[in-house]
Amino acid sequence: MNWYQISSKEIYQKLNTSEKGLTTEEAQKRLKQYGANRLTEEEKINRLKIFLHQFASPLIYILIIAGVVTILLKEYIDASVIFAAVIINAIIGYFQEYKAEQSVRALKRMLVPKAKVLRDGVERDITSEELVPGDIVLLYSGIRVPADIRLIHTVELKIDESILTGESLPVEKHHHVIKEENLTHGDQKNMAFMGTIVVSGRAKGVVVETGMNTVFGKIAKHIKEAETVKAPLQDKITKFANAIGILVLSACLLLFIAGLIIGESIKDMFMTAVAAAVAAIPEGLPVVVTVALAVGVSRMAKHNAIVRKLHAVETLGSTTVIGSDKTGTLTKNEMTVKVIYDGKDVYEVEGSGYEPKGNILHNGLPVNPKERHHLIDVLRIGLLCNESSVYVENGEYKIQGDPTEAALIVSAMKAGLSPEEEKERYRQIAIIPFESERGYMATLHRHKGKRYIFVKGAPEKVLEMCIKDSFGNEIDRGKILYMANEFAKRGLRILAFAYREIKEEIEEITCKEIEKCDTVSGLIFAGLQGMIDPPRPEAIEAIKGCKSAGIRVVMITGDHAVTAKAIGEMLGISDGKSKVLTGKELERMSDEELFHKVKEVSIYARVSPEHKLRIVKQLKRHGEIVAVTGDGVNDAPALKAAHIGIAMGKSGTDVAKEASDMVLTDDNFASIFHAVREGRIVFDNIRKVTFFLIPTGVASILSIILAMLFSVPIPYVPAQILWINLVTNALQDIALAFEPGEKGVLTSPPRDPKEGIMSRLLIERTIIVGALISAGIVFNFINALESDASLERARTVAVTTMVFFQFFQAWNSRSEYESIFKISLLSNPFLFLSLIAATIAQLAFIYVPTLQWIFRTEPISIKDWQNILLVALSVIIVVEIDKWLRRRWRK
Repeated sequence: MNWYQISSKEIYQKLNTSEKGLTTEEAQKRLKQYGANRLTEEEKINRLKIFLHQFASPLIYILIIAGVVTILLKEYIDASVIFAAVIINAIIGYFQEYKAEQSVRALKRMLVPKAKVLRDGVERDITSEELVPGDIVLLYSGIRVPADIRLIHTVELKIDESILTGESLPVEKHHHVIKEENLTHGDQKNMAFMGTIVVSGRAKGVVVETGMNTVFGKIAKHIKEAETVKAPLQDKITKFANAIGILVLSACLLLFIAGLIIGESIKDMFMTAVAAAVAAIPEGLPVVVTVALAVGVSRMAKHNAIVRKLHAVETLGSTTVIGSDKTGTLTKNEMTVKVIYDGKDVYEVEGSGYEPKGNILHNGLPVNPKERHHLIDVLRIGLLCNESSVYVENGEYKIQGDPTEAALIVSAMKAGLSPEEEKERYRQIAIIPFESERGYMATLHRHKGKRYIFVKGAPEKVLEMCIKDSFGNEIDRGKILYMANEFAKRGLRILAFAYREIKEEIEEITCKEIEKCDTVSGLIFAGLQGMIDPPRPEAIEAIKGCKSAGIRVVMITGDHAVTAKAIGEMLGISDGKSKVLTGKELERMSDEELFHKVKEVSIYARVSPEHKLRIVKQLKRHGEIVAVTGDGVNDAPALKAAHIGIAMGKSGTDVAKEASDMVLTDDNFASIFHAVREGRIVFDNIRKVTFFLIPTGVASILSIILAMLFSVPIPYVPAQILWINLVTNALQDIALAFEPGEKGVLTSPPRDPKEGIMSRLLIERTIIVGALISAGIVFNFINALESDASLERARTVAVTTMVFFQFFQAWNSRSEYESIFKISLLSNPFLFLSLIAATIAQLAFIYVPTLQWIFRTEPISIKDWQNILLVALSVIIVVEIDKWLRRRWRK
């Protein structure tokens, strides 16, 4: 249907709706009828695909080939063990990947966009998926249009339709009927299409199509994108594992050749080489990375940080600078007017929060506001030049809209003004919404046959448009700005208010008309209101924590420089000597000048989103890893340019959220700090898994080579090597991904993002541990043979020695520097339980007759156990000495 050709009245009739919107009951019925407003149904998790993915590895291919060859060689027991190892590894990997996928999808569902609608005649925020044809939707700058909408009222509305038409310039929209036939979507100026972006202005419209019936939905039917985004860390790990794989396969080939030279059979050496390769290659590492990232994402979500792009988890751990907005992020965003200036007198306002209780004082004494007309004028403009509201729910005062505007309503109510009565007396005819580039908002009102323009905005911007004050005097800009500056020193945010009577019978206002400041059209300055937005106590603590972690916090705000400096000092970002860089100064600076300034400036005031982008770029030129917050449409370039773009979940626009890597559901700076901590923990845990797997893998090959050099039999048969790999690596490596953060995780400087998985420390320790384990195994094996033990029993001793070496190595891996005796056994219950399960399995391996027959083992004596535990414990002693020495060198 050509909705653009139909009048609003006809649309109401066709869709059985009204300008008050649908009832909740009717909306529920239509949701069942039309379905959810989304383009495609979420594809279900393909369990079979995840299971088959566990076999998609060259290492598994080698095992399967080895199993087939073993069957052909009629070694059925070994073949059974090989295939059992493949299937058990696949089952464990499947469950971990499936849980990780479930977790990430659940978090994604938390980021469904919101829509502002009229339901039961009341404004409500709902998820865009709940929209149905007939809903009345309110559009405002920064949101992505949630459905196909026929506009019924517009105010300076501009929409970016490039996603649909390819046209780069925003399109000006209106609400009038268009009679022309067969118009393209780009020419339907009274329609807003799903997926396009509101660049500026406000609008109201009727939802005419949802989901797959929208213009975008019809396009989506022909396009199906399936993309799995991998974090750089996952690619890094895959390359690392492949490099290790090549080295191990080369070593196993040499092992095979050496075995043949000393007289071993081709069959035995083939099986030994394959089993050694499987034991040495960290094939579980890519799965562990997926699990570790999923664990990190889940933990961040508990701290109100939803990760949209997996690379953010890794990059957060390397962050060196966080550029944060002030209002709502570093402060509570609970505005309360504390001071009013009417052009002559200064008034103090009692009370806090949104409850309209508190006296208005002059020189410390309560006054009757209604006797002070100039004071009432300031408060009335704040009340009526406003798009927000204050209401009572369950006895508690709540707000709808912007907290700054809500504070102005509350201050007017404290003076006895009734919002309902004032709106009735001063009927709003037109509005120019606030935009950050404009710096003000204006409304047109009708009162007693006259027209009035009310304006509120930044003091310097409003004063540019004023010619005199409400007392009839010529405007004294210097005096007013001095008052604003004095208020700002107290950490108050300042807004200026002005008005003008219009003689003509006009129904619309334009920016050009308001900004034309001359003796006829200039505004009359009414006064100032200063409000406090107290710093969040948790943000103050988080900033302290960032400093300890080597992360610099930079405040980037649109507030007055003096206000920004006062709040910056309260938060601990700056001190009394710190310089504040303003937007005006930034405008005069070249990029080179700014490049030198960004290293020392921590507070930027009166800046625009374009300035924020320049700041981010210059910080990156210094090699900083930058995280930056944003909530508006124009913040998107800065969010994309930063290494980590962080959008606000409550106040952020859809455009900001889509440009971001992470969304804060509570708009709280402390949540960023918690996310940085989790990012560091994820990388640390992956290193711990690597240090657990690599030395023990190296030891399995080295021990065979050592046995050959000592001219003794190989310490284990192929099936036993596979058992070692299964009982030690199957659970412990994944358990290490759940390690809690270490005490020093936030006191060390940020990690260099170019640093590899294996640091120099880990490489050195891997060589020491690998050599120690292989020596210990061969020592116990030879010792058992010399004590007249059978070859089967000696091999049982060797396998058990290797298993317990790996148990103790798992504990060693829990920290690079901290002694294991200072780490609680139960701080990672998953690891504790996995070691208990593995110990029980190893006892069954030794003493259960069926397993003895499969793996060719024999029971071992108490003396053998003593030797095994004493030798295996040596790995703890050696690593503890190494940690102690390195702690001393660090100091």
